[in-house]
Amino acid sequence: MYKAIVNDDTYISILEDRHANELYHLIDSSRESIRQWLQFPDLTHKVEDTRAFISRSLKRFANNDGYWAGIWYKEQIAGSIGFLGIDWEAGRTEIGYWLGSSFEGKGLMTSACRTFVAHAFHDLRLRKVEIGAAAGNIKSRAIPERLGFTQEGIIRNYERLHDQYLDRVVYGLMQQEWLDQQAMS
Repeated sequence: MYKAIVNDDTYISILEDRHANELYHLIDSSRESIRQWLQFPDLTHKVEDTRAFISRSLKRFANNDGYWAGIWYKEQIAGSIGFLGIDWEAGRTEIGYWLGSSFEGKGLMTSACRTFVAHAFHDLRLRKVEIGAAAGNIKSRAIPERLGFTQEGIIRNYERLHDQYLDRVVYGLMQQEWLDQQAMS
């Protein structure tokens, strides 16, 4: 998936080196809202950090082990979504995502996740997609719930972020469940 049209205003495309400046400025302008739930803004201090992230993502893509893509809304980068890795033997992947603060509340991430889920099941022929989110991150948790994922459990003290331990809620969706949803809609 090099570029996927989500709707008239939105598309997803694999991040490339040429996107580093634009992506860095989005992270920098949304640093406080993103860092509330994710660690990477504290590790992203300059464009070169973003460029290195994109380079690692492209290597993972070349190794068939996931990748990150940008989400563009009205020709502006709005956020990022990715397959955090692909377990080909188990037929499973996990989706991660974040949005710039000025793009929240537009349904962009739900639509982007729906596109990624379809890609995982139809094109990659995976059996299961997972999404994990901090227990307190209600906005992020609403996305898999909207898309029909099942809450499979809570991992207590999953990660330490800003001197506190966060629980992680894990959601899962099986390929057949997705196909059944699509047949009913």
